[in-house]
Amino acid sequence: MASSDFDPSQLSTSQQEALGTYTAVTNQDAAAALPLLERSQWNVQVRMSPSCRFLEKLTRQIAIAKFFDGEAPDPVEEARASLASSPAPPSQSTHQETLMNGFSRSPRPLNRSRFDPAPRIVPQPDNQNIYRPPFLLALLFAPFNLLYRLLSGSFRLFTYLFPFLPRLLAGSAGSRVQPRRQRDTTGRKPLSPRDTAARFAREFEEEYGQHDLKFFENGYAQAYDLAKKDLKFLLVVLLSPEHDDTSTFVRGTLLSPEVVSYINDPQNKIILWAGSVQDSEAYQVSTALSCSKFPFAALVAHTPQDSSTSMSTIGRISGLVPPSAFVPKLQSAISQHSATLERARQSRSEQQASRNLREEQNSAYERSLAQDRERARQRREEEDARLRVEREAKAKADAAEQEKQNLEQWRLWRAQSIIPEPSSSGEDVTRVSIRMTSGERVVRKFRAEAEMEELYAFVECYDVLSSSSASSKATQPPDYEHQYRFRLVSPLPRAVYDIAGGDSIGNKIGRSGNILVEPIDDEDDA
Repeated sequence: MASSDFDPSQLSTSQQEALGTYTAVTNQDAAAALPLLERSQWNVQVRMSPSCRFLEKLTRQIAIAKFFDGEAPDPVEEARASLASSPAPPSQSTHQETLMNGFSRSPRPLNRSRFDPAPRIVPQPDNQNIYRPPFLLALLFAPFNLLYRLLSGSFRLFTYLFPFLPRLLAGSAGSRVQPRRQRDTTGRKPLSPRDTAARFAREFEEEYGQHDLKFFENGYAQAYDLAKKDLKFLLVVLLSPEHDDTSTFVRGTLLSPEVVSYINDPQNKIILWAGSVQDSEAYQVSTALSCSKFPFAALVAHTPQDSSTSMSTIGRISGLVPPSAFVPKLQSAISQHSATLERARQSRSEQQASRNLREEQNSAYERSLAQDRERARQRREEEDARLRVEREAKAKADAAEQEKQNLEQWRLWRAQSIIPEPSSSGEDVTRVSIRMTSGERVVRKFRAEAEMEELYAFVECYDVLSSSSASSKATQPPDYEHQYRFRLVSPLPRAVYDIAGGDSIGNKIGRSGNILVEPIDDEDDA
């Protein structure tokens, strides 16, 4: 459209509004403003969406900006190109990515940790025991072993004569050939992790003198486990004695007062582990921590946001760094991660408190159960003792009753065999006056040649004889041995007539005598 033929009625409503806005701001003639508005693509007819309405408003603003600032790359065209290249929405229900209502929310990426994992390194000793096959197997493979030695010796001789060939073969093979593990040419004897740490500390002190650094006196794996267990920071320092900056770094940075005081501060909870890459363990640690430059320091800590057991490298310091930069880097890494570790400590503390509470409850339950068992045992023992006493008392009563029955039966049986009293008073008769335990005096005659047991039996069976209850049908009790529970003694002079001697009545007493019946108690028997 030519400017000389300009007719405002030919413009659309939106174009007339844009032209009115433009001329009101710039005070420019409408005919002169027409080319600039056309170059700004204000008269393009698009679909009536929020983005297109915004583009039309943007067109007016851009035309005014072009008038005052000069023309530049058209942002409207760039915005249209970006909208055209953006993928279409999956459905009508989703929000459109427009300039008015903002971009719709896209799926968030997976929550990946921004820290590199720090693996646990267990050094593999170089001096492992060589496997020696059995003798028969070694004898069987002896020809192959000899052939291998000849071929390997010939190849070494060939490479010695033509040293350029191995380099050519290695260059042509490239990365297809796995690099052979090089032998340790440093002359350092492989030691256990604890001994290796002690050797490093000793060599460090010999090289740099007395210091206040507290190196962890064990291997990296043990320091790693301690940092994970106690939720502390593990500061790993790797040194290369062959590096030119090692001595400067140690003397100027690592042993500086501010670095030493910061590492030894208990509030920072730092475990310091250091090693020389000449040792196998430190070399493996440097490879695992992606060490690219020596001297090297890495800060390792537990990252609970990744997993409950993960350990990550939260900070790295490579190369020769002054103390003024070394300490702030450590402070920054520790301060950023201290809150996370503090929450983990609180969580562990709560878990430990809950565990302790459960253990106390279990212990109290076990103690209560043990007390109940002890009381039950005591009740059983008391019941057993009571039953045992009752059984013993019953057995004793039964035995006493049986003893009484046997005694009565024996008296009946023995009474019928007592020799009758002789009628004559000759020399072969002994007259005896017996005072019973009841105080009754009994006078009886006995044959002089009769045994003393006859006199004892008469005293024992006197009640049966005096009551005339003796029966000729009584029998001797089985398995019963009668013992007299009394003794016969002479009062003046006192003499005991024992039946153990087996003498006759006449020889013991004579023609006559007075006898007392004394009962025998259990104490007298003892």
